[in-house]
Amino acid sequence: MRAAVLRGGTVEARIVDDPVPGPGQLLVRSLACGICASDLHFMDHPEAGADDDSGMSTYDQDVDIVMGHEYCAEVVGYGPGTERRIPVGTRVSSLPVLNTPAGRRIIGQNPESPGGFGELFLLTEVITRVVVSDLPSEIVCVADAISVGWSTASRAQLAVREAPLVIGCGAIALSAIGRLKSLGVGPIVAADLVASRRATALAMGADVVVDPVEESPYEAWRNAAGPQASCVVFECVGVPGVLDSIIKGCERGTRIFSVGGPPEGDHLHTLTAKRKGLNIQFGGGPSMDHWDEAFRAVCSGSLDVGPMLGHAVGLGGVPAALDAARDADGPARIIVVPGS
Repeated sequence: MRAAVLRGGTVEARIVDDPVPGPGQLLVRSLACGICASDLHFMDHPEAGADDDSGMSTYDQDVDIVMGHEYCAEVVGYGPGTERRIPVGTRVSSLPVLNTPAGRRIIGQNPESPGGFGELFLLTEVITRVVVSDLPSEIVCVADAISVGWSTASRAQLAVREAPLVIGCGAIALSAIGRLKSLGVGPIVAADLVASRRATALAMGADVVVDPVEESPYEAWRNAAGPQASCVVFECVGVPGVLDSIIKGCERGTRIFSVGGPPEGDHLHTLTAKRKGLNIQFGGGPSMDHWDEAFRAVCSGSLDVGPMLGHAVGLGGVPAALDAARDADGPARIIVVPGS
């Protein structure tokens, strides 16, 4: 098959062996796959997984890895021991985890679990979901990105007198904004340095957007939320120093949900956090229930992800598209269409 292959820190399109489905696995054809910031983190920071002994995410620079974990695909075959409940030709997606005899692997972040930047890859049958929608695959594939912010916003369980402040307006922040809007939470204040991303945040449901260079996000939040509100901050940047700046800038008693997670780590003023009585929740992937909710919201069109989408590229265009995805002024999602 053809694939955009990561090896030794670079990506190139070439021919590799077709994956072979094992027990409980489906062989699928990639129809569309989004480029995620975590793809960039994975290829740029191979040292980030050095302390992870789970084997789920493994970057060996001397072997081929096919990235891509936000996908819409088509069933083409079955491994042994499968129920075969999903007919060949059916469009599907799933939480990007592959069950293997050696353990669970993140799809697109391990040599054993190639992802959607190739023509073919493997899924775990029991967590594979059928696409019940007429929407294009380029839209459906964004559901996994939506699930991360969706899950974070759902777990936050904002109370009546709490109002959100979203720091950063990338894809995860936009999905959190969309979920907060669907929950009737507000006013939603969002901050980003880039004007185009602030505009997208408004399109996804933010009530107020602010350029942090021109105005303090915390002052903008207080002006919008009113004197009786308590702040819940969603940190969605993933750049060192941002979470620490929130700790130093936010009000006492603020709840913080940190989704960004810079791969190189960060330094935090924990004494300041202690004195302010801050409650910080770090990351955590979406639960299966939250993933399913986000998937249904995207497939039904009840959550419009159109404002997040940019252009589509074929496999030969993946290296340039990865570079373009580093541009903060670019779209939240560039889509890889292997068959184009």
